[in-house]
Amino acid sequence: MSWWRGAVIYQVYPRSFQDSDGNGIGDLPGLLRRLPYIAELGVDAVWISPFVKSPMEDFGYDVEDYRKVDPLFGSDADFDRLLAEAHRLGLKVVVDMVLSHTSHRHPWFQESRRSHDNPRSDWYVWADAKPDGTPPNNWLSMFGGPAWSWEPRRRQYYLHHFLAAQPDLDVANPAVQDALLEECRFWLERGVDGFRLDACNCFTHDRLLRDNPPRPADMAPTEGVPPGSPYNRQIHRFDKSQPETLTFLRRLRDLVDLYGDAMLVAEIADDDGLRVAEEYAGPQAPLHTAYSFALLGPRLDLDFLRQTLETFHNGQRHGWPAWAFSNHDVERVASRWGGRDAPPELAKALIALLSALRGTIFLYQGEELGLPDADVPFAQIRDPFGLAFFPDFPGRDGCRTPMPWDDSDRHGGFSERDAWLPTPNVHLRRSAGAQQVDPGSVLNYTRALLRWRRDQVALCKGDIRFLDAPDGTAAILRTLGDERVLVAVELAGRPARLPVPGPTAAVLAEPDGRRHPVADGWVDLPPYGRFVARLE
Repeated sequence: MSWWRGAVIYQVYPRSFQDSDGNGIGDLPGLLRRLPYIAELGVDAVWISPFVKSPMEDFGYDVEDYRKVDPLFGSDADFDRLLAEAHRLGLKVVVDMVLSHTSHRHPWFQESRRSHDNPRSDWYVWADAKPDGTPPNNWLSMFGGPAWSWEPRRRQYYLHHFLAAQPDLDVANPAVQDALLEECRFWLERGVDGFRLDACNCFTHDRLLRDNPPRPADMAPTEGVPPGSPYNRQIHRFDKSQPETLTFLRRLRDLVDLYGDAMLVAEIADDDGLRVAEEYAGPQAPLHTAYSFALLGPRLDLDFLRQTLETFHNGQRHGWPAWAFSNHDVERVASRWGGRDAPPELAKALIALLSALRGTIFLYQGEELGLPDADVPFAQIRDPFGLAFFPDFPGRDGCRTPMPWDDSDRHGGFSERDAWLPTPNVHLRRSAGAQQVDPGSVLNYTRALLRWRRDQVALCKGDIRFLDAPDGTAAILRTLGDERVLVAVELAGRPARLPVPGPTAAVLAEPDGRRHPVADGWVDLPPYGRFVARLE
C-alpha cells in the first residue's frame, strides 16, 4: 500500500530550523545536521517549505527560479546531500511547489509584462481596465486591497491573489501547464517523493472575470484569512476553485505516476475547503490527498471534529484526507486551542488526538515540543500579512520563530547570532535538549507514541469510529480486520471516566512509566490524560 496512506509527515520551515553558517537564517546544511532528530521522532517523511531562488518578499512563496536552490539556503549540491541522507534514514522527502503564481522577478513575468505580443504575453492573467480606469472586477487579495495591479508598459492590470509581487500565472493556458510540468519533472528526476501544492485551488479563475458576490454577514470567514480582512466580505465564487484546475492536475498526476509512489497533496483554502478537497482528492480525482484549514481554526470543537471525520468515513465524502493542527500560516495549536499558558499535558493530548485521525498526518516543527506561539514585537515583524493587518492580526511570525535546540544561550542552539526572528524565553525552557533528558516531556511522549503508532496497522490505515464519551473527551476506535486500537483523550482539563470496549492486548505507557489502568472495563483519565491501547 502507498507509503503516504496513514503516514506522519513532519513539516520543516527551513528559515527557522537550523542555521549552519552563522547568518541567523536556517538553511539546508542545518536541516541535514538535524535529520537524525526528525527520524528519531518516528515520522515517515519530511515536507520542506520553499528553498528555491526567491526575493523573499513572501519568504520563498514568491519563486524567481523553480530549479535553483536560493544561496540563502545553500547550494544545489546541499539539497542532493540532504535528499540522499533522508532516504538513508528511511525518510521520504516532499517539497513545496508554488504553481499558482511566481515572483514578479521571474523571467517569465519580466517577459510577459513587456508587451501584448511577446511569446509569454498570455502566461499571466492580464485584463483591461474598466472605462473609468478602475480594475476589471471586485476581486480582492488575501493580503488586503484589490487583487489587481497596474502595469504601465502593457497598460493593463495583472491578477495576484497574494502580494502584488506575486503575479498569478494563467494555469489554464496549455503552454503554462507544459512549463510547470517540466519544473515538476526536474525535481522528480532529482528523486523527491512528492509535492505539496501551495494554494492549489487558486490555479485558475473565471474566464469572464465576473464579480464575486457579497458575503452574508452571518457567514463564517474564509478559511485561512484573518477575520478582519475585507477578503471575508465576498463569497469567492469566481476567483478560485474553478473546474479548469482539475484539467491541469490530471496532467500533473499522469507525470507523477511515472515516478513510482510519489505523492501529490493539495493545500486548500476556501469557503468550504472540505468540499473542494474531495473534488481534488476524492475517487477518480487527480490528487492522492488534500488538506484544508478545517482543523486549523481558532478553537477546538470536538463535535465538529467528529462530524468532519465521520462524514469522510461514512461515504458522504470520499477519498483519503490529510489533517494538520499547525503549520507555518496559523498560530501554533498549543496557544490557539489552549491559550498562551497552555500546559505541556495539553500538547501531549493534542499529539495523541492528531495521531488517531484517519488520514495522512502533518506535524509542524516545534509541535512535538508543545511550543506556544511567540509574541513578536511590532518592530520585529517580518510577515507582510502581519504588517498589513497589525494590530488586529499580528501575522504569522509567531509560529515561524527559530527552533529551540538547547537552552545554553539566548540563541537556543539555532545560530551563533541573533536570528531573523527572536527566540522567546518560553521556547528556550521547552527546547529539544531540555526535553530530551526529561522522561515526561512532550518530545519523549511524541517519540513513544509515533513509534508505537507505526506498528499499529489499524491506527495508520483502518476505519474510524467515535465512541460516546464525556464532554471534552474524544474516544476514537480505529479498526482494520480483527485489529482494534482505542485512543481516548481528555481535552477540557478535568478528570474523566469512560468505558473501554473490550479487554486490552497492549497499552502504551507514558515514557516516564505512568499508566492509566483499566478497572472493571473503565479507565480514569486525569486532566489532559491519554489512553492508547490495542484491544483484544
